[in-house]
Amino acid sequence: MFTLYSLKKGLANVRGFYCDAVNAGLRPDPDQGDLAFIRSEVPCRIAATYTTNRFQAAPIRHALRYGKTFEGNFVLINAKNANAMTGKAGIADIETILEALPPEAAAENPVMSSTGVIGYRLPVDKIVNALDRLDYNAKNSDAAARAILTTDSFKKELCFEVELENGESFRLGAIAKGAGMINPAMATMLCFIATDAAVPGDEMEELLEEAVAQSFNRISVDGDTSTNDTVYLMANGAGGAYDREAFAEALRRLTFELAMLILKDGEGANKVVAFEVTGAASDEEAAVAATNLSNSLLVKTALFGEDPNWGRIASTIGASGIDCDEEKLTIHYDDLLVYDAEHRQLDPEREEKAYRIMKKDSFKIRCDLGIGEGSFTAYGCDLSYDYVKINAEYRT
Repeated sequence: MFTLYSLKKGLANVRGFYCDAVNAGLRPDPDQGDLAFIRSEVPCRIAATYTTNRFQAAPIRHALRYGKTFEGNFVLINAKNANAMTGKAGIADIETILEALPPEAAAENPVMSSTGVIGYRLPVDKIVNALDRLDYNAKNSDAAARAILTTDSFKKELCFEVELENGESFRLGAIAKGAGMINPAMATMLCFIATDAAVPGDEMEELLEEAVAQSFNRISVDGDTSTNDTVYLMANGAGGAYDREAFAEALRRLTFELAMLILKDGEGANKVVAFEVTGAASDEEAAVAATNLSNSLLVKTALFGEDPNWGRIASTIGASGIDCDEEKLTIHYDDLLVYDAEHRQLDPEREEKAYRIMKKDSFKIRCDLGIGEGSFTAYGCDLSYDYVKINAEYRT
């Protein structure tokens, strides 16, 4: 047994970890950070998941030299520039920057993570000149969480303390960014998780991949997969405590809640919707249908218009290529039946109830295919006018 508590101030709670941010000149506002770090005072076991985009950005290609699990203690993060599609020069720029870290950073096997516009070299001189202004013994999670944002409208940071039955405890804290280019194909955003739990090195990768599969890999804002998607799990063991079941649950909840914050902050989004598909021929087919629903532009625009048009739901399932039958299909908005073979049209009373559900900030669309035992839930949001405006003006 264990008890989970929520703590404020994110990464600042995790024993042996430090973080801070400054403005290096990548953003025009000198009061807004754009360069952050996370470091552990002792070497960490680090596990990572990266984008499935074949054009992985330079920071990922650099970090992969260490493998997907490695030992290190330092992550440097910049906003406004993705350092993607920059070739070998982009990796060389990272090496130049990391080699310039001052002695007080005490960096071992440092890595870098970037977010922003694709296709531009990093402003190396600006970043190097800012390194001496970082406080490497600070616990400023708020500054770090804000510095890594791009089109996000609010910061994303969480922390849990896990108290075990024997009285020992450990903590997990995280900061994340993401609002656009969100598609379930690993972890379509950046997320940095620090824990003082004594997690065995041979369990790190499996624990992280399980958590990502249940959270970040189930969300979609716009169906686009970034070149820079990264999740780091850093464990320094400073708390001395560990229980696999408790840690797995805390990590799952941490990543799921961060994923929901990303959906809530989807560029111009007003609604968060769960697409639950059951009765499929297999879990894999259910995942295909649910993911297609979360990605469909027609479904997303219907959500924005608060139009209970079940036809778009049915059409998307039929177009997904999975085994399905309109005579067996049922569709519910929350608990309201909007389609089955006996009710192919909404009567005025049920249509009014459906409208009321569609006006809510969050709800569930449940689709039972009536064929097998497969099930999967994906999560998405609506698509508004603001999404087009934000992305049309992204470089300006």
